[in-house]
Amino acid sequence: MLLEDFQIYNLSMSIGEDVYSLVSKWNYFDKDTIGKQLVRSTDSIAANLSEGLGRYHYKERKNFSYYSRGSLFETITWITKANNRKLIDDEVFHDLKLRLDTISVKLNNYIRTIGSK
Repeated sequence: MLLEDFQIYNLSMSIGEDVYSLVSKWNYFDKDTIGKQLVRSTDSIAANLSEGLGRYHYKERKNFSYYSRGSLFETITWITKANNRKLIDDEVFHDLKLRLDTISVKLNNYIRTIGSK
């Protein structure tokens, strides 16, 4: 599988770029506390997927997919905190949450297929 053809990876890359753009506009304190964590966890979704694809054994691919799913859940926590602290409005929060939910379903389905014949 080519990384560029991997739909979950592409969705994850897209949301990572959008989160980075959003956080880059915050003040220093908010960037340094919530912002860095949010960007790292969001970027980690795609990074772990790509690392898993680069591994030769399906068990490693599955493990990195689990790490990606963990980062996705962490991202949901950070966007919730950002929304609660009025760093992102409800509309942006719901858009990001919907996109993360879509990635989550696709990722869970992908994980189920790893290693099955």
